[in-house]
Amino acid sequence: MHRHRALCERAVDPLEIAAGLEVQGITDRTAARFRHRDVFSLAEELYARTPRGDEPAAPSAARPRDARALRGFGHAVLPGALALGVSAAGVPFAGPVAVLAVVAALVWPARPGRPAAGRFPYAVLLLAAAVVGWAVYRDGTALGAGLALAAAPGHLVGAVFAARARSRLAGSRALEDFADRARPLLVAAALAFAAAGAAALAGTPLGVAVPLAVLLFLTRLLLGHGAPRGPVAAALALALVPTPPAVSAAAAVLLVHAVLALSRASAHARP
Repeated sequence: MHRHRALCERAVDPLEIAAGLEVQGITDRTAARFRHRDVFSLAEELYARTPRGDEPAAPSAARPRDARALRGFGHAVLPGALALGVSAAGVPFAGPVAVLAVVAALVWPARPGRPAAGRFPYAVLLLAAAVVGWAVYRDGTALGAGLALAAAPGHLVGAVFAARARSRLAGSRALEDFADRARPLLVAAALAFAAAGAAALAGTPLGVAVPLAVLLFLTRLLLGHGAPRGPVAAALALALVPTPPAVSAAAAVLLVHAVLALSRASAHARP
């Protein structure tokens, strides 16, 4: 309790303590040394033993959360609408606008971030802009508009994944138990987005467009959950290799990383 006092005092429930302990390398085996069957049980005792005083309950917490959800969906829809409108108007700079719209769709959900995400991920966004710009230059402005449109279903799938993962975290009794529940959930989310993205990208070369959309979706998801930016940047750099399978390989590599990173309880603690 002395070593993790700050974590215990700011936590709003035992799950946040369990996630924080996991980040610091505490495992179920470590918890057994303290006569607990798992990290969750240890976190429950730490939470119960931490003095908090009389703290007033936060009034109407659901309303700001609902407002944030609506605002986030609006931010996800706006870039696609802008890119589609510019593309339909046939203006000369439609390609660059589509690229900026796709990057904007990454920026808005990543901006609230989580503590582990660090500062604004400029390097990742520059790499994402380079990947999308190269794809738009190669395959046309319609691809950029389709990728921007795919941000809306990406926002919805990501929100459902986050809610379901949080629910499964609450029902888990061990870190490994949660990881076993979270991994298929993430794969299902990626498949659901691939299907929705294919509809948004109709009329473009789907063999390149869908893996690229999945790559950007996973980038957005990892940034939003505070995952380390290094593997994300490496996958985006791989997508810049000028060979047809490069984007698919980058999406596959990032999916493997996402399965590992987002199956950790610490990725789903409250911001």
